[in-house]
Amino acid sequence: MKWIKKLKDRLTGLTDAIARFPLTTAFLLAAAVINAYDINAEKEILTKYLLTFLVGAFLSFVFQVVYERFFSKFSTRLILMGLVALLTAGYYLIISQAPKLSMEIEIRTAVALFALLIAFIWVPVIKSDISFNKSFMIAFKSLFNSLFFSGVIFAGISIILQAINQLIFTIDYTAFPHTANIVFVLFAPMYFLSLIPVYPGAADDITKKEEAIHQKEGITKAAYCPKFLEILISYILIPLIAVFTLILVIYIIKNVGGEFWKDNLLEPMLVSYAITVILVYILASEIENKFAIFFRKIFPKLLVPIVLFQITSSILSLEETGVTHTRYYVILFGIYAAAAGSLLSFISVRKNGIIAAMLIVFAAVSIVPPVDAFTISRTSQINTLQTVLEKNNMLENNKIKPNASISEKDKKSITNAVYYLTMMQYAKKIEWLPDDFEAYKDFYNTFGFYEYQEPVKSNQPVFLSLEQSAPINIKGYDTFVQIDFYMNDKNKDESICEIEKDGKKYNLLRDNNKDQIILRLVGENEQELISFKTQEIYDKFYNYNSQMKGVITAEEATFTKENNRAKMAIVVQNVNIEKFNDQQYNNALVFVFVEIK
Repeated sequence: MKWIKKLKDRLTGLTDAIARFPLTTAFLLAAAVINAYDINAEKEILTKYLLTFLVGAFLSFVFQVVYERFFSKFSTRLILMGLVALLTAGYYLIISQAPKLSMEIEIRTAVALFALLIAFIWVPVIKSDISFNKSFMIAFKSLFNSLFFSGVIFAGISIILQAINQLIFTIDYTAFPHTANIVFVLFAPMYFLSLIPVYPGAADDITKKEEAIHQKEGITKAAYCPKFLEILISYILIPLIAVFTLILVIYIIKNVGGEFWKDNLLEPMLVSYAITVILVYILASEIENKFAIFFRKIFPKLLVPIVLFQITSSILSLEETGVTHTRYYVILFGIYAAAAGSLLSFISVRKNGIIAAMLIVFAAVSIVPPVDAFTISRTSQINTLQTVLEKNNMLENNKIKPNASISEKDKKSITNAVYYLTMMQYAKKIEWLPDDFEAYKDFYNTFGFYEYQEPVKSNQPVFLSLEQSAPINIKGYDTFVQIDFYMNDKNKDESICEIEKDGKKYNLLRDNNKDQIILRLVGENEQELISFKTQEIYDKFYNYNSQMKGVITAEEATFTKENNRAKMAIVVQNVNIEKFNDQQYNNALVFVFVEIK
């Protein structure tokens, strides 16, 4: 039966892949074991080991195709495997020095793994009769098939486990992540590798002619573009890209004199556009129809000016924001896309491997000091912060002097730089920042103002709460009470509580005016001692962005009023501000502390 033969072929392919990539198999098996341990522990205890084994797996399958393409001796293969083991151990020694995995380590590793994947596709066809386009198509189809079958297998096993759990006996919930671990960490990569054929290499000189012909036929078959994919690329993706390109060109022409240079939201859109154009170009390189030929002739030339405009826009924005690793990658990829578009406009389709080599070089540049994304972004952000502080006389003798009177632009620059340096774990390396500096807690005390908040859209609601376990200073106050403020309260001069001190009685009143609530403390003769207008709360928090910041510190939440008769402190527990065009509906829950002098 055909399905039995296909199943047998797949199993044979898997066993062949294990024999072909033994070190990769060992690394993936180790990664699955480490991941299983973390699943059972319900903590990410061994993440560094997991990352190390994944790096080893990628290195080992790249070095295997290097061996197949350029070498034939078994001793050379052993040497290359030893080199992989050394590089993997070196990677672990580097990341083990960090207390924990940082965003920098994760991004560097992700970029390195991406470069290794491109190398895995490109190396087997270096100076070969087989084009990079065929190798890329094989890898693309293999990746899709491995993910599809892995997803089906995982879904099927999950359904079976769920049925057993509901109908027969209870299954531990970790069974599902363990299943995902085996399927996606172990099976999926090995199935992907089993679909990658052995390309012609140095061993061809000793290979029989019949075997060589059979090998090339297998590669041609594996690189065949299915009719479904051809239709998808030629008659759906290419027309959609053409329409989107037309929209981009019209937008650039209309806004080139102004908005385009300030619209940073276009950056991810244009990066995605450039990736799509290059990817579709490579996939369409083996398709011979009018749509594909037209796309290959025109779109690389259109890509270059569009990307150049975006590079210029991104560079101009650096003056205000400084370099971050994301902006670095946007600009670097823009340069790559412009160079790739230029090359694709003139070189033959068979030489597309050049852009793969370029991509590997660009990726290496972005992670290898001293011109990598993180060294440059760290230096840029520290210099930006230092420049703004010195401009406002806030940095003297390597110490920061708080200053609340600086411009909103400078507050924004300081806030962005400080939070970026904190996020990337660079703040502790700055000698003029306190050793125990934590941006979330120490920002106001260090700089003299609260973090800059981008104005929100007029109708965006604000929901803020006092951070949990925030200490509140109650020293010196006679009493406190919790109060709700609602704009639809109708009562006037409502008594909240009565306070007695030194034989005298005082009343804390809530006066509900038309537009706001006023807290008033009055004596026995109805003489007002002190008052507080609750609109101050809503005015302060009106422009806060709840999506960026959902909690407020005790300092931000505290409002104080004092005169020679009394002192009142209002500490906001939570505040809600609903905005509907020109109307505003507010409510808040607060603590009110009272001291009578």
